[in-house]
Amino acid sequence: MRDLVVTENITLDGVIDASERWFSPAGGDDVDRSDQTAALTEQREAADAFLTGRRTFEQMRGYWPAQVGRDETGVAAYLDRVQKYVVSSTLEDPGWEPTTVLRGPLANEIAALKAAPGADIVVTGSITLVHALVAEGLVDEYRLFVYPVVVGRGARLFEDAAGVPPLALVESRAFRSGVVLLRYRPA
Repeated sequence: MRDLVVTENITLDGVIDASERWFSPAGGDDVDRSDQTAALTEQREAADAFLTGRRTFEQMRGYWPAQVGRDETGVAAYLDRVQKYVVSSTLEDPGWEPTTVLRGPLANEIAALKAAPGADIVVTGSITLVHALVAEGLVDEYRLFVYPVVVGRGARLFEDAAGVPPLALVESRAFRSGVVLLRYRPA
């Protein structure tokens, strides 16, 4: 059975909403992030499916395809080739292949994806979807890239922690940038 992995960039105070511009998907500064990029590459190589909500998908579709050939991190090339699954009742034409739109009940759609052959299924961003996945108990692992930033407001990963089982730390890795990767699985 495949694992559903939530990968989020997160602040010290638990915010995953990047509207305060504390995070840039392409880096955007002169900090050496080569060790962090290597960790992201490891994660991409362990996954063959990318799950997202409609709004995040549309934002990514508007940005990443234009970065293919210019992006040194490998994210653009990965997103261009990986099987993408979008949870949406309104998206008609994804316009970014290979993409499948999931319209059925969330728990049923995710159970079918997890039961299918393949590697990890990764979710990133997609705040509304992630909250629903957490509430349904569908998350097998949390990979949190914790940024040394406090923003004080914005959507948090665990808005309502009711029903989240105890978590066990399975890896922690500090990067030169000051970012720390924390990986948790249900205990």
